[in-house]
Amino acid sequence: MLKHSRVGVVIPSYNHGSRVSDVVRQACGLGCPVFVVDDGSTDNTNEILSSMAGITVLTHPENRGKGAALRTGFKAALHSCDWVVTLDADGQHKPEDAENLLRAVPDRLRPIVIGKRQGMSEDHVPWTSRFGRKFSNFWVWVSGGPLVADSQSGFRLYPLPEALNLDVQARRFQFEVEILVKARERGIPVLEAPVQVVYQKGAERISHFHPWKDFFRNAITFSKLICKRIFSGSAKP
Repeated sequence: MLKHSRVGVVIPSYNHGSRVSDVVRQACGLGCPVFVVDDGSTDNTNEILSSMAGITVLTHPENRGKGAALRTGFKAALHSCDWVVTLDADGQHKPEDAENLLRAVPDRLRPIVIGKRQGMSEDHVPWTSRFGRKFSNFWVWVSGGPLVADSQSGFRLYPLPEALNLDVQARRFQFEVEILVKARERGIPVLEAPVQVVYQKGAERISHFHPWKDFFRNAITFSKLICKRIFSGSAKP
């Protein structure tokens, strides 16, 4: 149970029918409102979610991207929550680790807290995740964002309404790196706390991250952020 008032959980999902029910059940065990965003799934995700009690299901008729799904969840949670924990629907996160994120919040501060995944250097972790993490960490920093160890982790704690007011333009995976840069620009602290990660060796993994396409999209996002930083005169790290 999360020992904090007005905390919700937001889970974006796209074609995670084989995993989403287990993730949602574990999230419900935290004892707080759970918002699941079906981002235009074409499998049985919506059918599964519709049969689950005690959650709020939000549906995009067409796939709009992870960032768009997170924003939809944030807006829905805003009416009853001051904070939201986000986690992926593929089963790589342990929802009980949300306590680690909350414990990392200092008194009287409202930071973004990233769940720093442990064991990401092990051989069974997909190379796209290992390389993407290092690539993203560096370019988030160059773009004017915080120097963090796991800028691609989707397991996070966000303050509301601050996260919605950061004018993040990206609507796909790039949302999660752009928001870190925008947070630092606005003086919102970005912290990290250790969390477990589940990448079982030989197990089927459901991921919609396309290495070359999304690295290219990341490059575009970082280029825009760097150009903005240069022309705004804030090029100092």
